[in-house]
Amino acid sequence: MTRALVTGGSGNIGSAICKRLAGDGFDVIVHANRNAERAEALAAEIRGAGGSAEVAVFDVTDSEGTRQYLETLVLSEAVQVLVNNAGVHADAPMAGMSQAQWDAVVDVSLNGFFNVTQPLLMAMIGKRWGRIVNISSVSAIVGTRGQANYAAAKAGLHGATRSLARELASRGVTVNAVAPGIIAGDMSDAAFGESQIEALVPMKRAGRADEVAALVAFLVSEESAYVSGQIIGINGAMI
Repeated sequence: MTRALVTGGSGNIGSAICKRLAGDGFDVIVHANRNAERAEALAAEIRGAGGSAEVAVFDVTDSEGTRQYLETLVLSEAVQVLVNNAGVHADAPMAGMSQAQWDAVVDVSLNGFFNVTQPLLMAMIGKRWGRIVNISSVSAIVGTRGQANYAAAKAGLHGATRSLARELASRGVTVNAVAPGIIAGDMSDAAFGESQIEALVPMKRAGRADEVAALVAFLVSEESAYVSGQIIGINGAMI
């Protein structure tokens, strides 16, 4: 059974991805940092439905701690599917943004991508098969007021996605990014009213986490073997 690690797996989009991959037959590793109890509940739910799931708890911003954790994790079997979904928001106009707000967002989304991905690459290369999907945002493409830190971190992820895809193209490992728009959930529900969504999204609705998960499921499948280095929007025609 192929192992799939989903960082930030206990959140809205992350949990939908975990459930979908487990349903598709992957051995899912649900990552969490502060929400370990939620991750444990999700893993139990997946196992109760007949899937395979375990929990991994570590801080993606701790480079050495993450490396040590992952090196132990892959001793029994390689992780060949990685979904870099961990991310945080610390929104503020840049004129009033603190250094801590900038650093926190960049550290999780961009440095966290490196800290988690780099230790897993040699095992994927050795097996000559792997799938890496980085969860980005429409903000990285169009920019969003009050999210210069988030947009910068996710845009950096786009460049890393394209570069890494070229590095691994001959090794059977694909690397892509998914850039969701407004996806229904606690965070977007608090930020956007129905009238705002209708004004911003041509499809006149927020997306669903399971729709994002379906796109990720395709990108980690055999059918996507010729898709790599792509930034794929899922945003109801916002752009």
